[in-house]
Amino acid sequence: MRLGILTGGGDAPGLNAVIRAATRVAIRKLKWEVCGVEDGFEGLFDDNMVKPLTLPMVRGLLSRGGTILGTTNRGRLVTKGQLVQEQVAAAAERIKKLGFDGLIVIGGDGSLTIAQALYEHGAPIVGVPKTIDNDLSVTDYTFGFDTALQVAAEAVDNLHTTAESHDRVMLVEVMGRHVGWIALHAGIAGGADVILIPELPFSIEAVARAIAERDEAGAKFSIIVVAEGCRPRNGYEVYQAQGRLGGVAARVAEDLDAYHRQQGIDKDIRVVVLGHLQRGGSPTVFDRVLATRFGAAAAELVAQGQWGHMVALQGTKIITTDIATAIGALKRVSPTGQLVQQARDLGIYFGDES
Repeated sequence: MRLGILTGGGDAPGLNAVIRAATRVAIRKLKWEVCGVEDGFEGLFDDNMVKPLTLPMVRGLLSRGGTILGTTNRGRLVTKGQLVQEQVAAAAERIKKLGFDGLIVIGGDGSLTIAQALYEHGAPIVGVPKTIDNDLSVTDYTFGFDTALQVAAEAVDNLHTTAESHDRVMLVEVMGRHVGWIALHAGIAGGADVILIPELPFSIEAVARAIAERDEAGAKFSIIVVAEGCRPRNGYEVYQAQGRLGGVAARVAEDLDAYHRQQGIDKDIRVVVLGHLQRGGSPTVFDRVLATRFGAAAAELVAQGQWGHMVALQGTKIITTDIATAIGALKRVSPTGQLVQQARDLGIYFGDES
C-alpha cells in the first residue's frame, strides 16, 4: 500500500502532529509506504513535489507549528471560488498515476470541498478537518482552534492594563470570516466588555452606549473583541486592498470616534489586529492530542477503505462521517445559544442591543 498525505488551505497549529501520527500508524502498524505531497493540491501535478515520509522525518513534529509539507489556498483547481472540473479530473488521474492507494487530505471547508470533488471523480480520499475558525459542522472542535484562542485571550489579557492605565477603548480584531467562535471564546476568556461577531449584526450606537455605561459605572476603559467578518446592521463588510477580508476593527474605531465627537465625547480609541499571529507558534496540548488522534484515525480509515469519509470529534470520541455532510453547512454561533446568553448574563454586550 502507498499512502499520500497533503495539507491544503491556511496553516494551523497541529498540522505537523497529524502528519506525524498518520505516518507513524501507516508505517509501524500497517507496514505501508508513505509519501508527502508538497504545497497542497498543486503538488499532485509535479512528481518532484511528492517526497517519501519516513519515521525519522516526522520525529519531533508534535510541538512544531506550520506544516513540513507546505500549503497553499491558491491553485488551478479553484478559480474565483469555483471548482474547475477539468482540473479536478486531472488531479484525480494524477493520484492514480502516483500510485496512491489512499490520500489523506488535511484541510478546512475549502480543501475538503476539493477532496469531496476528487472522491466523486473516483479518487481514494480520506479527510481530516482543520480550521482555526472551528466552523466545520459535524465535529465539535477542529485542531488549531484552541491555539488560536490561547493567542487571542493572552492578547486581550495584556491589553487590559494599558487600556485601564490610559482610559482607552481597545479594539482587538481576531480571525473569523463567517463565524464568531474565536471572538466569542476569546472575549469571554479575556473578560471583554463587547464582542462583535458575524452572527449578530451590530450598531455603533449600541456599542457606544455600552462604553458609556461603563464610564458611568466608573470603569473608564473598555475592551472590544471584533471578529474580522462582523458587520453592522447596514450590512458592510470590510476588505483590505488585496481584496481580503479584514480591517473591520479600524472601521469600527472610526465610526465610534465620529459618533463620540457628535455627542461631544472625547475617547481615546486604539486598534490591535492579531492577524496571522493566531495561526503561528507551537500548538497547545489540546491541539496536539486532537491532531494526533485525527491523524491516527485517518490512517485507519484508509486501511478500511472508507473513501469520501473524514474523522471528527464528538464529545470525547473520534467518529467517522462523510465529507459531504461536513461541508454542507457552516457551524455558526447561535445568537440565542447558551454561550451567548451566558455572556450577556455576565454583562458582555454584542452591539445588537436596542
